[in-house]
Amino acid sequence: MLNPFVVAVDGPAGTGKSSATKRIADVLNLIHVDTGALYRAVAYLATEAGFTLEFEDADHAAITRIAEKAQFEFKRVKEKNPKNRLYVNGKDVTSQLRTPDMSMMASKVSAIPGVRAALKGLQRNLGLQAPSILEGRDIGTVIFPDATIKFFLTASIDERAKRRLAELEAQDSDTISYEELREQIRARDNGDSTRSIAPLKKADDAIEIDTTTHTLDEVVSLMVEKIKVRKLELEAKG
Repeated sequence: MLNPFVVAVDGPAGTGKSSATKRIADVLNLIHVDTGALYRAVAYLATEAGFTLEFEDADHAAITRIAEKAQFEFKRVKEKNPKNRLYVNGKDVTSQLRTPDMSMMASKVSAIPGVRAALKGLQRNLGLQAPSILEGRDIGTVIFPDATIKFFLTASIDERAKRRLAELEAQDSDTISYEELREQIRARDNGDSTRSIAPLKKADDAIEIDTTTHTLDEVVSLMVEKIKVRKLELEAKG
């Protein structure tokens, strides 16, 4: 059994992983590690270096070197509403990571074996520093197969597209149409679940939660309840 306590949260984009894990981290005083943001950050760095979605296999080595050399740090910025920010090479890149284009680039970058190898150890180290909750696509299957408790969040593609569109509009981002966004999500799902290395899939022992018809409060309440039950079970075992 892991020490410290580790919560793994997996699932495709738009299911509420980020919102739920942030809220749970606050409620239970856990370190929040957004592993998807790490891949988005590598995608951002690759884009800054001139790579596009059409990069080829021959570019894998160069993008891997970008991931290997980058310095990542999560910081909790103390504002009226404290937020988790990701700094890469000393620069806060958080606001550049949540666009549809960066989502697609992150999906391609995350399929590069060298990039995954470069980030795997970092993710485990971040998660083992203290009781933590990690979100991603392969946390319960690859990064922390020995996690204390695992969740897998799902939702209909229509609902996920609606959520992402609302999120982009709230950020005053240059939004695309609902149909285009829905197709991008479908394409990313396909890429994430069919890649040869660490594909998106539910761990056998993960608790699956369909968030389609549930509010964030309901999802968080259910997850917190199950985490607390797991803690009590461990305490009872001594």
